[in-house]
Amino acid sequence: MEAVARPNDLYSASVGAFSERRFDGEPDWMTGLRRDAFARFTALGFPTTRDEAWKYTSVAPIAKTPFRPAAKDSPRFRRHAPSIPLVGEGEGARFVFVNGRHAPELSGNNFGAAVVASLPKALGDHSMAIEAHLGRIAGFEKSSFSALNTAFLEDGVFVLVPRGAVVEEPIHLVFLSEADGEPSVSNPRVLILAEANSQARIIESHLGRGTYFSNAVTEIACGDGAVLEHYKLQRESVSAFHVQTLAAAQGRAARFDSHNFCLGAALARTDIDVLFQAEGGECSLNGLFVTAGTQHIDNHTLVDHAKPHCTSRQFYKGILDGKSRGVFHGKVIVRPDAQKTDAIQTNKNLLLSREALVNSTPALEILADDVKCKHGSTIGQLDAAALFYLRARGIAEEDARAMLTYGFAADLASRIRVPWIREEIEAFLGGRLARSSEAP
Repeated sequence: MEAVARPNDLYSASVGAFSERRFDGEPDWMTGLRRDAFARFTALGFPTTRDEAWKYTSVAPIAKTPFRPAAKDSPRFRRHAPSIPLVGEGEGARFVFVNGRHAPELSGNNFGAAVVASLPKALGDHSMAIEAHLGRIAGFEKSSFSALNTAFLEDGVFVLVPRGAVVEEPIHLVFLSEADGEPSVSNPRVLILAEANSQARIIESHLGRGTYFSNAVTEIACGDGAVLEHYKLQRESVSAFHVQTLAAAQGRAARFDSHNFCLGAALARTDIDVLFQAEGGECSLNGLFVTAGTQHIDNHTLVDHAKPHCTSRQFYKGILDGKSRGVFHGKVIVRPDAQKTDAIQTNKNLLLSREALVNSTPALEILADDVKCKHGSTIGQLDAAALFYLRARGIAEEDARAMLTYGFAADLASRIRVPWIREEIEAFLGGRLARSSEAP
């Protein structure tokens, strides 16, 4: 049985020392927030497989690795970073972080009507808005990793979409990580405020080189009538660890769409929590995770229908090869007063090898009596009849398997409204599936 994963001496010492620091211009409330988070992290420790939410995912490799705080500067990575094909001309401006710290020389400054700034700089003009939301949408009372991120809060990005503004081009937030010799840890932080009747698309890319741990937290507040599309591209190093909590709170008649693509990392976990705070809200959670080798990717979603007349859709797919492991746990809660709720949750998984494994546990908790809710989950292999049909027409087995697998994921790719992201996902699938030649 897995031992209780208490914070080791390295984590306790480094977090404790950092919690006593203040960055330039840091207000007292933020210092207090970090200290409270440190105390909570110390009390919680790391989750273990005895915790229900982590029963299929062991974080022992993270808890036991002697990570060091990421270097403030990585000249070699900064030198090579501009050559990384992240976004093409005319496809939106990017705001770049290296090892959790803003890199102005790699970032743009034209974000249309939106305000995009590092957290320390944003505190000057938007302190009240930041204080009202930071650490309150994604609380750390029950989450060790959110507490750890908040305790290490030093830099991050603040995005404000003003009331009634329509931001035409996507805002691309890029988080680059690189270990400089020893394994390193960084704590990316994102706060997005979409004010009433605003519209925007936000993209988060996470990638890097070497062995490192990226522990991210993203908080999103959608005002009344706001429309926000959020894309996450997780393409971390295959020897990296990645944990992210994404929490969104929606106002009246607000719409939030999440597109979550988990493709990299040796061990990755994403928690997406959505709360309907007022009537008439809509949300759509789409996700695709693709694993190979010994990768382990875990996705947990929670949609909390706290108010009536709200609609949610969840659609996740997994493609697993080699000896990899996948986890999907999706939960919908319908509160007693949330009548006229409409919620559908679907998870489909494709196993490409006999040794791949996925744990799928969709769940409904319905406390109201006038609702329309359903969920479903499937786990299977490639259709033998379809494979035979293609091979009978002269298509090689490897190509036929790749075609069928690509078709399995194509409907999720077709939902992407940002052309370069869709092209990148399609290219990744084409390259990955072309290498998947082991028959199940």
